[in-house]
Formats: sequence, C-alpha cells, structure tokens
Amino acid sequence: MAQQPTAAEAKKAADEAYTRQREYLLHNDWPNLQRYAAANRRLPAPQPGVPRVVLLGNSITENWPKADSAFFAGKPYGYIGRGISGQTSGQTVLRFRQDVIDLRPAVVVLLIGINDVAENNGPYNPQTTLGNIMSMVELAQAHGIRVVLSSVTPAADFSWRKGLNPAPKILALNQQIKAYAAKTGCVYLDYHSALADEQQGLKKAYGEDGVHPNLAGYRVMEPLLNQAVAAALKKK
Repeated sequence: MAQQPTAAEAKKAADEAYTRQREYLLHNDWPNLQRYAAANRRLPAPQPGVPRVVLLGNSITENWPKADSAFFAGKPYGYIGRGISGQTSGQTVLRFRQDVIDLRPAVVVLLIGINDVAENNGPYNPQTTLGNIMSMVELAQAHGIRVVLSSVTPAADFSWRKGLNPAPKILALNQQIKAYAAKTGCVYLDYHSALADEQQGLKKAYGEDGVHPNLAGYRVMEPLLNQAVAAALKKK
C-alpha cells in the first residue's frame, strides 16, 4: 500500500506546482486569458429580467463562489465570478475585454488592487494601479456597462510577502478610488470599513489569514454588494 504524503510534503508539492504554473503563465499567458476562456464560450446570453453582473478581481473574488455557492445561485442578479488568484491590476486590465465586455453584463464590479500593494509583480506604484482601474472604467463606460468600484479590502500584512506595511497604503488607494468614483459617476462600494479592525487589518472573525475573507466575511460583503449593484442599475 502506497504511503500517504505528510502534510509538509503535500504543501511542498502544492507550492512547487503553483510555482510551475506561474512560470508557465509568465512566459505564455501573463494575463491568464485561458482561465475563463471555455467558461465564457459556454455562457448563455443574459436572461431577460436578470441583470448580468460580472465580478472582476483576484483570489478574493475567485474564492467567493466556492465559499458561498448559495449566494451566487440566488437572485435577483446573475452574478458571474471572474477572479484570478494573485493577479494585479496590470493583468486584469488585459483580460477586461474577454472576461467582461464580451459577456455583455449590465454591471461590472471591480475589486482590484491588493496584489498591487503586495508587490506581486514588482514595486507598488499607486498611480499605475489607479491608471489601470481608470482604463477599465473607461472601457466599461464606452460599452454601456455600469461600474461599481470596490474599496480594497483591509490587510495589516501579507503571509507571502511580509513587512510591506500595507494598511496605510490600502487606505490611501481607497481614498483615490472613492474620489475617482465620484468624479466619473461610478458607485463606490466600501468593503474596507465593514471588515477592518482597529489596526486597519482584516478582523480575525472575517478571515483567518489576515487577507482572504472566510464565509462570515463574505456574508458581511454580500448585502453591500447587492446594494451597490442596485444603485448602479438605477444610474442612467
């Protein structure tokens, strides 16, 4: 009978597989267009009376349907998750046409920026991040898609890149996103205030690793999302 790997061996194997995948994407498909290509082809046309809403982001968005599938199966909106773990705004903007515009949503909800702050693809430049968000907003509005701009969720540190002191950087970026939303007529969705503790990190009750919401965290976010989408749909 084959011996089962230890927890440490299993983690090492998973980490190595993740590194190989990232290396492949770096050289072959940096924005990871393949991730949702097949799902996008299978997606039927939007249903009458059920506004299609694309949630675009990173692992926080990607994990959401798995954490609370009942929310995504319910009404009144046709939520479609298009999050990819680890992505920065520079990658997300490159897949905006395929994963948003071509799906013909009524609304797109952007939850983007935490991996920029975490320096996943190099040094953090807040103006570059905001510029990528601005490009996505302009693309959406050019195609008649309403936009919800989400605040970056709180984090006091990153387990994969410690010592960056992200909390004040996230607060400053959120101020910029909020101001830009007001300037452009987008709806601003403030997850940060609802999830943050006194140190401007993620409350332990809402996420064990300090970055990614757990089910309790997502259930705090869900009514805020519904309210923001309803507000966006009322805009002309």
